[in-house]
Amino acid sequence: MHDHSPKGLSSMSTIISPAASEHRLSKGTIFLLAGLAALGTLSTNIILPAFSGMGTSLDVSSRDLGLTLSSFFVAFAFGQLLAGPLSDHLGRKWLVLGGLGVFVVGSVLCAAADSLPFLVFGRIIQAFGACAASVLSRAIARDLFDGEVLARALSLTMIAGAAAPGFSPLLGSALDGLFGWRPIFLVVAVFAMVLSLHYVTHIGETLPRRRRTLLKVSTFATAYGRLIINPHFLFPAASVSLIIGGLYTFFAAAPSILLDELGLSPVELGWTFAGTVLIVFLAGFLAPHLAGRWGQRRIGMIGLLIALVGSLLMFVFAAAPSFTSFTVVIAVYLFGMGLINPLGTAIALHPFGKQAGLASALLGFLQMSCAAVGASFASILPLAPLSSLALVLSIASGLAILTFIPVALSRQFKALPVHE
Repeated sequence: MHDHSPKGLSSMSTIISPAASEHRLSKGTIFLLAGLAALGTLSTNIILPAFSGMGTSLDVSSRDLGLTLSSFFVAFAFGQLLAGPLSDHLGRKWLVLGGLGVFVVGSVLCAAADSLPFLVFGRIIQAFGACAASVLSRAIARDLFDGEVLARALSLTMIAGAAAPGFSPLLGSALDGLFGWRPIFLVVAVFAMVLSLHYVTHIGETLPRRRRTLLKVSTFATAYGRLIINPHFLFPAASVSLIIGGLYTFFAAAPSILLDELGLSPVELGWTFAGTVLIVFLAGFLAPHLAGRWGQRRIGMIGLLIALVGSLLMFVFAAAPSFTSFTVVIAVYLFGMGLINPLGTAIALHPFGKQAGLASALLGFLQMSCAAVGASFASILPLAPLSSLALVLSIASGLAILTFIPVALSRQFKALPVHE
């Protein structure tokens, strides 16, 4: 495959790490990288158990509060397209501190909200700050580390990102039960301030001026355009993004289904989300082992088919839903998602080593865009919440399979070697 990227693109889109990494992968560094990476999902899922109290306070339904999620996803999607190139030009420090500062402002606005539009506005501000933190967690890791140490740092960061959506609702339900929903936003604001202080005192700027690049909007806009029409990126990236979009749609619909429709308490909702982490972890653990034996493309397609089965089974139980049936079918979907996510991501990014930063940002944009569309449809469809979720997940899974078929059938799509 030929590299059609514009001349000089690699210097702009790839984060160049120091030649020799002298920085030690300490617990403090892991805390910072993991905290930055998890901030977006933490600030989203921690509020889900409080939807009932938020709805009562603001005189809206849990389903209406889905707008606080879809608006966050849209802002997060577009914001990260700019965060990477800006950090390559200005350095990491001001983007990290600026992003965390914006996040704190958005969190305070959310805590003070007296209406749904005010809350949505605060969530959008939160998202613009969180997306910078998320993008720069990987950039800082690349600045500091090389080789196996870099792989370990990114692996630990990804684990934190996967754990945050599962365990943060437990914290959110506890805070909501003790203090109400508003202090939840103040808690995540304090967490962002702790990250800022830790960054300033322990890490600091990691991109020297001599390694920074010129900021040309036309250059990276053209590069994004060429990447999105490249089938080696588009097909696997679209498949993964559709499935991840389904995951965030589940997050958005869960309060209406579990709290309103099935009558769970906020604490029970929190434990339900914690259980989902185990499913995703199990699938993520099995994915490289299975792919090493039967191939990444084959296991990726099997994961998509499993996700589709879970989505269709949801329709079967939608007429007379129960907590047990819902848990089983969503577990099936999440297991399939856990298989395709790491494998499809590797297939999408592997051919673009010289454009890794750009490709990662575009993949993140596609994922959050699908999340925004899915969450919006789940909240506005004239169906019961569980039926709406089943329809969105089924469509997403079906489209993901269609876009992955060229990947599964063509030997031109190769991914990174799997190391068990």
